[in-house]
Amino acid sequence: MFTFIGRWFDSWLAEVATLTWLALALIGAIVEVSIPHFGFAFVSVGAIAAAAAAYFGFDIVAQIFVFVVVLTVSILALRSRLVGYIAGGKGVPSRTEPLVGKQGVVTHEIDTPRGSGRVNVGGEDWAARSSEQIATGEIVRVVGADGIVLEVTRS
Repeated sequence: MFTFIGRWFDSWLAEVATLTWLALALIGAIVEVSIPHFGFAFVSVGAIAAAAAAYFGFDIVAQIFVFVVVLTVSILALRSRLVGYIAGGKGVPSRTEPLVGKQGVVTHEIDTPRGSGRVNVGGEDWAARSSEQIATGEIVRVVGADGIVLEVTRS
């Protein structure tokens, strides 16, 4: 009788551990999709491996060992390759890069001390700054960009 209860309890414990590891894998996948940066995907991989260890009846120490080893190996072996492959070596394309060299019109005065101003380039409104004061209505040329802020000079 007690051996039946013992086996049933062991089976139940293995199922709970397996489901717990799978829940961690699911949470890691959700976080990876929500905030992609190639980190939590490897937690999911390690958790799936630990779930397999739990399913086959290994104790918690072995499950944690499997999780840590698979997580570490997958990060070391795959992360840099996947980031390089997905980024294509160029990173995220810039929306401002094609605007360099184009002309635009100042729509809100470019105030050098405050670092504020707006320009219309190619039919789009952009934040702009310059090393000199530029009044509204003047024609400017885009000479660079800092993120989404265009750096302009008088034309």
